[in-house]
Amino acid sequence: MNEPEYARFTAAATHCKMTNAAFLAYAVDKAARDLTRTASEIATEREVIDEIFAARRHLGRIHGLFNQVAKALNSGADTPHLDATAKAVHNAARRMADAADALLAHRAGGESA
Repeated sequence: MNEPEYARFTAAATHCKMTNAAFLAYAVDKAARDLTRTASEIATEREVIDEIFAARRHLGRIHGLFNQVAKALNSGADTPHLDATAKAVHNAARRMADAADALLAHRAGGESA
């Protein structure tokens, strides 16, 4: 634990009117009760960035598939679910942009949206 982390830890314990040891025991117990949430909350920045890049690759592949859809439409094919699919892809791209913005805000010390 570096100096800023220790200072944050000590300040949190003091704010809760607990000793460092009691605060640590409470925090460990709380984290152990919900391992799925704990794992997501302590994911390293590198893991978060890796997931954003993986999603970006997937969106790139979807772009290629939409090019194939455009080709099919130009050939007279029927695409009954195109609007719903396009909306889902647009929403996924928006969520990726929001996640990237939140990561950048976090790195800059600001609040994420």
